Amino acid sequence: MDYTPAAGTITMFSTSWCGYCARLKSQLDKQGIGYTEVNIEEVDGTAELVASFNGGNQTVPTVIFPDGSSATNPSAREVATRLS
Repeated sequence: MDYTPAAGTITMFSTSWCGYCARLKSQLDKQGIGYTEVNIEEVDGTAELVASFNGGNQTVPTVIFPDGSSATNPSAREVATRLS
């Protein structure tokens, strides 16, 4: 499956218990930045995808940008900058 997001949005891989994920979602909501959240514990194959971006580690939040690039645990500021 292709998780590349539409222009101006991101795809965020997360888990339900990740505090860093909750913080980033809250910050993105406040800034009006759109995202699609994908829980790697619920969607088959996504934990492996996240690991492929992170040297074998299932580190969340991992974000995919519209240009296909990724970032691990980015700040909301970094997300906004990379989307503009």
